[in-house]
Amino acid sequence: MRHPHHYKISIALAISAGAWGVYWLPQRILEEGGLTGGWGTISQMIIGVLLLLPVALWRKIKKKDTGFELPLTGMLIGGGFVCYALSFLLTDVVRALILFYMTPVWTTIFEILFLKKKHGWQRIITLGLAIGGLWIVFSKDTIIPLPQNVGDLIALAGGIIFAGGMIRLEIIKTDGVFPIIFSFFFYGGLFNIIVGFFLVEYLGQLPPIEAFVSMSTFLIMLSVFYFIPTGIIILWSPSQLGAGLCSILFLSEILVGVISSSLLTNEPFGWREIVGSSMIIFGGILAVVLTPKTKAKN
Repeated sequence: MRHPHHYKISIALAISAGAWGVYWLPQRILEEGGLTGGWGTISQMIIGVLLLLPVALWRKIKKKDTGFELPLTGMLIGGGFVCYALSFLLTDVVRALILFYMTPVWTTIFEILFLKKKHGWQRIITLGLAIGGLWIVFSKDTIIPLPQNVGDLIALAGGIIFAGGMIRLEIIKTDGVFPIIFSFFFYGGLFNIIVGFFLVEYLGQLPPIEAFVSMSTFLIMLSVFYFIPTGIIILWSPSQLGAGLCSILFLSEILVGVISSSLLTNEPFGWREIVGSSMIIFGGILAVVLTPKTKAKN
């Protein structure tokens, strides 16, 4: 079922997802500022909860959905993102991107298994272009980019978990987008603390309080002007466009991620990146244009 504002939502999602393509950079800034071992990610989740908690309490008083009642959804979308964020600290940027953004494959499989969707030739073409583009970009050193370290495994697991979350976002009914974004921060934060405990050997111990204080302004600005606004669009879109289409549009993040990491680090940007990125863009455009037109049921 195509949304009346199908193209507008698709463009907004592609831009928001693209903005997350430079998320590896604030992660590195937080790490250099002393918030090592993923404590910057935990701080971002906690700040998100604190900023949104007054609204959640007000909604509770008004007997509206808050997000507390969505633990599974919050754990999936928040937990998937946490794995994605932590993977940047434990592996190369490009490897984290490719392994996490196998999500179009997982969402298509989940849609078939759980939503009983029957995809036509349109999904085969668009998914083939997107995955083919990824393969061209990342097949330089190995035919199949299999996980090689803990960071790779976390990125891969994060993509699967996040894909499950998008399926949940497609089927759940909530009173607006606020419950979704709040559950993302609240339950994602809990997931982060649990994962951090089990991965303490890789992520390190709690940083000194001075590190949190010195980076507090940056963390708040990051949440208010970057994290929350883009998160609202990204987490709202699956219920409007479908998880499968959204997972393909999310690949705009890889384009930005590959280009930004190439410009700001020593990672290369050559013919593979150009051809692969072009295929991803073309696949995303076709995914939007070829979405079947059906009338919504009243």
